[in-house]
Amino acid sequence: MEQIASHSPHDAVFKHLLSQRATARDFLHIHLPKHLREQCDLRTLQLESGSFIEEDLRASHSDILYSLKTHGGEGYIYILIEHQSSPDRHMAFRLMRYAIAAMQRHLDKGHHQLPLVIPLLFYHGRTSPYPYSTRWLDGFPQPEMAERLYSRSFPLIDVTEIPDDRLVQHRRVAMLELLQKHIRQRDLMDISEQLVRILSLGYTTRRQFKTLLNYMLQAGNAADPVAFLRKLAQKTPLKPHKETLMNIAHFLEERGRKEGILQGMKAGIEKGLQKGRREGRNEGRREGRNEGRREGRNEGRNEGRHQGLQEATQRIALAMLDEGLEPSQVAKLTGLSQQQLAKLRH
Repeated sequence: MEQIASHSPHDAVFKHLLSQRATARDFLHIHLPKHLREQCDLRTLQLESGSFIEEDLRASHSDILYSLKTHGGEGYIYILIEHQSSPDRHMAFRLMRYAIAAMQRHLDKGHHQLPLVIPLLFYHGRTSPYPYSTRWLDGFPQPEMAERLYSRSFPLIDVTEIPDDRLVQHRRVAMLELLQKHIRQRDLMDISEQLVRILSLGYTTRRQFKTLLNYMLQAGNAADPVAFLRKLAQKTPLKPHKETLMNIAHFLEERGRKEGILQGMKAGIEKGLQKGRREGRNEGRREGRNEGRREGRNEGRNEGRHQGLQEATQRIALAMLDEGLEPSQVAKLTGLSQQQLAKLRH
């Protein structure tokens, strides 16, 4: 508490005086380097609210942010005063962080371009002159390397521009890169040959392949998913991958057959009920009762078939889970809920 109280007068006097535009203009006119001052219209200074200093450092530092017009558009001047008697070795890096925070706030307001933020450090510590570099790159063991890294374009891996034949040669990341290149634009059947080549090279582990298979089923496009999976299974020489692909293809095929049967049953039941109602009205109460009995027997048989299909669906779901598919993907493929899947596994 004593440390906080001892710094409060520094903070108060600094903010009180530098928050006044006329005082701030004089301060900046005197202390801004000429090449920066010539870019700034100090007549347009506007005090901005808020602070970028972390809570635990506010006892030893104060800051003020001014916006202004520059020759290149809108800009800011960020002034930080260091109250602590022992200077911070990494103050230049901290100033960069605060300047970038000011840029982010500018973007958050709806602007589309980054503003220039001029950082200024006001120092009045016991050690004189100020002992550390004001160039943040000097905080690295290899400043020259850091300058080359952070003053140039960052490395970009744009898979949309890399030919498929090159991607296939990328060993353990080949399948990931090829899939992510085409996952949105193409039918996966179009790249089945490349996928087979990658699998044949043997770099993709079974666990990785299951993860990538989940990704294909969840995010990919295929006009005929079963045909796509069967083609991969037929052409890949690796038995573990072949088994996984054939199992998933079988699951999807069973699901399609089940859905077709259920749809047909529903349509037949509805048609039969409609017919029964018409005939019941036309033929009278007795015929209606007979028809009702027949419908009851039919509906009983249909319910039995439906129950059998449900049990088959559950068996398929369990097999898919055992094969390593994600529960969310199994739920999507089988139509079962996450709660139903959880009950199956217990």
